[in-house]
Amino acid sequence: MAGAAGSKKSAFVPDRSDIVWIQHDPQAGKEMKGMHPLLIISTKAFVERTGLVIGFPMTHAEFNADNPFAVAVQGPRKEVGYVLCHQLKSFDWVARGGGQHPWKAAPKKVRDEALSRLDAICGICDH
Repeated sequence: MAGAAGSKKSAFVPDRSDIVWIQHDPQAGKEMKGMHPLLIISTKAFVERTGLVIGFPMTHAEFNADNPFAVAVQGPRKEVGYVLCHQLKSFDWVARGGGQHPWKAAPKKVRDEALSRLDAICGICDH
């Protein structure tokens, strides 16, 4: 079983654009808490090598509809989630009970928009 105590390796290894469940606890202050989806921005090769995933937490909280740091994404049943670009996270994928999310992956357009907003926040791509 993926993420089970004592398991050596999850059969599923997340890749860029995948959406996974991951435990965000412990949390502090304004950080998200509990089990939430995470939009993965790290590559599968990175995850395999380090056991870590890097990504953006996601929520269904509607107050994010006008959040300039959130990107809306529509699920398979027309439900809306929000990718929180201002809360970039790095997690130990297996230790935090990571697993595949029913949405499977975000469209490349959503991932690229999230990365663009992160760039606006951090100036990563400044030349």
